[in-house]
Amino acid sequence: MGKAVCNTSAAPLRREPNHRSEMVSQMLFGESADVLGTAGHFLKVRMDYDGYEGFVHYTQLSAITDEEFSSRPTAFFTDLFGYVPSGSGSVMISMGSEIASPHPAEVIPATHESIARTAILFLNTPYLWSGRSVFGIDCSGFMQIVFKIHGLLLPRDAHKQAGEGTVLDFIEESLPGDLAFFEDEEGNIVHVGMMLEDQRIIHAYGKVRIDLLDSSGIFNVDLNKHTHRLRFVRRLL
Repeated sequence: MGKAVCNTSAAPLRREPNHRSEMVSQMLFGESADVLGTAGHFLKVRMDYDGYEGFVHYTQLSAITDEEFSSRPTAFFTDLFGYVPSGSGSVMISMGSEIASPHPAEVIPATHESIARTAILFLNTPYLWSGRSVFGIDCSGFMQIVFKIHGLLLPRDAHKQAGEGTVLDFIEESLPGDLAFFEDEEGNIVHVGMMLEDQRIIHAYGKVRIDLLDSSGIFNVDLNKHTHRLRFVRRLL
């Protein structure tokens, strides 16, 4: 049925075609998708970036022809947030949005240090289930967007991200930018965070915050207790 691009800061991608349905992810400004069908005022889409599917309200998408899509010059927005012109005003956008650019898309070189520096920019961003922006973000959306602007594609969900890279034998081997994964009582991967120096971890839990990691898991310095049980640490670079 054609292509569409997100025309607002962050459009909810919902499980069902109504505003009360669970948000399963977000489309950021400029991100594109295949339109798979219509359901009332909603369009069912498959995102080009990560293949995620869901329903977006038609007002938050703009149709684009295949020719326009193949020729549009875009770049990833690498500041934490900013504004771009749109219609008669401007739109506030978040890191990882896709913007018009006369130059070939450039990404920030991916090193352990550069990825960790980018993650720290999100400190105190509020937690939002299925969020992918500085306006609200979840644990796996946080990791995905940080890696996106460094030119690295991560799956949307933590349990799929847990299949990337190689497992470290000991957490003491971890470097900034490595990802730590956490499990529930049934052994399901339910949380992810990024290692920093000195066995600290940055993750989205209530807000994007920095805590300590030991062999048991995340030790929340505010609550004075462990909050997440460690499964393993993986190196993606």
